[in-house]
Amino acid sequence: MFSVTVRDHLMVAHSFRGEVFGPAQKLHGATFVVDATLRRRELDENGVVVDIGMATGALGEVVAGLNYRNLDEEPDFAGVNTTTEFLAKEVADRLVERLGDHAAGLCSVAVTLHESHVAWASYERDL
Repeated sequence: MFSVTVRDHLMVAHSFRGEVFGPAQKLHGATFVVDATLRRRELDENGVVVDIGMATGALGEVVAGLNYRNLDEEPDFAGVNTTTEFLAKEVADRLVERLGDHAAGLCSVAVTLHESHVAWASYERDL
C-alpha cells in the first residue's frame, strides 16, 4: 500500500452538549493540525499516489470552508456535537468530494485532527 499525507491547520469555536463534556460545554476555541492520508494499492501511470500539490490545495479549500467559524452557528452542524471525531469525518468526506475525479484509483482516505501533541482523533473511509 502506498500513501501520501498532506497537512493543514484549522481553527474553530464550538461548544458541546452533555455532562460528559464538562467545561467544554461552554463556547471554546480549538486549533487542529489536519493530516489527510490518501492511499493507493499501486502507483498510477505517473508513478504517484496523487499529485501532492493538488491534494494540498484540495485540503486547503476544505479547511478554508471551516476555518475561523463558530461551528455552533453553522446550519450544517445544527444539533450536532462537533467533536474532533465528527470533524475528522466531515473533513474526510468534504475532501473526497473536492478531489472528484482525482480520487479515482485511491482505495482510502484517512483524516487525523491533532488537538495537541498528546491527543488526536482520526476517521478513515474506503473509496
